[in-house]
Amino acid sequence: MRLSTVLLAAGSGTRMKSSTPKVLHTIFNKPLIQYVVESIRQFNPENNIVVISPDSDLVKNALIDYPVTFAVQKKRLGTGDALKAATAKLKGFNGTILVLCGDTPLVCTATLKNLLRLHKSKREDISLISFIAEGPHAYGRIIRKNNRVEAIIEDKDAGPEQKRIREVNGGIYAIESHLLKLLKEIKINGKKGEYYLTDLVDIAVRKGYRVGAHILGNEAELTGINTRRELHNAGNHIRNRIIEGLMENGVSFIDTASAYIHPESKIGMDTIIYPNVYIDGKTSIGKNCSIYPNTRVIASVIGDNVIVKDSTVIEHSTIKDKAVIGPFAHIRPGSVIGPSSKIGNFVEIKKTIIGANTKASHLSYLGDAEIGENVNIGAGTITCNYDGKTKHKTIIEDNSFIGSDTQLVAPVRVSRGAYVGAGSTITKDVPPLSLAISRAEQKHIHNWATKKMNEQKAKHKKK
Repeated sequence: MRLSTVLLAAGSGTRMKSSTPKVLHTIFNKPLIQYVVESIRQFNPENNIVVISPDSDLVKNALIDYPVTFAVQKKRLGTGDALKAATAKLKGFNGTILVLCGDTPLVCTATLKNLLRLHKSKREDISLISFIAEGPHAYGRIIRKNNRVEAIIEDKDAGPEQKRIREVNGGIYAIESHLLKLLKEIKINGKKGEYYLTDLVDIAVRKGYRVGAHILGNEAELTGINTRRELHNAGNHIRNRIIEGLMENGVSFIDTASAYIHPESKIGMDTIIYPNVYIDGKTSIGKNCSIYPNTRVIASVIGDNVIVKDSTVIEHSTIKDKAVIGPFAHIRPGSVIGPSSKIGNFVEIKKTIIGANTKASHLSYLGDAEIGENVNIGAGTITCNYDGKTKHKTIIEDNSFIGSDTQLVAPVRVSRGAYVGAGSTITKDVPPLSLAISRAEQKHIHNWATKKMNEQKAKHKKK
């Protein structure tokens, strides 16, 4: 089957109440139209045409990495006019045209395959997806006579009897290219001032072409996004689909309603996801991990048997096997936490590589550093990496011990096996196996407190 696709994406989306084009609103940081383009990627169409409005540079930018071409609908005159705008890009094409809307992010490739299979096997000139609607709705009704499709009636044009019809239009069509000539016969709808693509069905039936409507998919999958509520519902649908797939592959969730997992993230077997966890971007989490509540992981790699404790943020970093992170830790981009290491309460790591079995248990900032294996970082340790113009590196070699409340003024190196006394400011390299201490000498002023109290009493008597 020779196949081309046309995505209708010129609508303004006024009900979204937004300056952003409707098809660029996002679910999991991905524009709606990208979901639709990806649903047809497997078909490798000869032409993949996106119909846009004249002021749609943002849509073009959103699809810059996709193999699409653009057709411009000069005025927003409805779906029939939008398909007509694509015909110039289809000159010389002889085959099937799959027409979709750019605001249907939930449509599955399998559903589209089924439509094309039925279209071919039944030798239809137009095939469309329909579904059974539940409750009040504004979908176009499928009008049948003796089980044959006669027309599609839009909700605004439907009479009382027609409004009771439950089979409705899913807005996805397979159209043979020789029917494009019928687009010029679509009349403008007087109520809306638009050319309805659905009228092509009525015209084709009257001219004796084979038209079929096939109940495929469901309402949730096929509904377009027109409002913020529908955007929210679609996001929940995708989230639930992702979580269900992960549970089938051995991942546990304490509360599925409060977990958000990006479609490109992967999670290994026997990992437990606690409530209020947000896994974003191309994150990979290994086997047998525990991700505790209020944690956010962004485009990071987490190994096996890792524990991420409450209220932790991990961004664009790598956490190796058996490490323990948090609670209240912040792992900033470019960091690597070695196997079996511990990053504890209120510790911030930035662009730092940490070796195996190293501990920074609390209240420290480690930035632009290389820290070896079996290092102890005492509470309140700071790498002073910025001089106002340039970032400098701190190196702490294996088996070193950094006492509490230490400032390491970069560039500086603490060599293998060295100790730094608590309360020190280190500005020079520390030799191996040595002790570095940088403190003012402690002095005692005897009876200072007594003298202070006597002075205060004297002042009080004068008043």
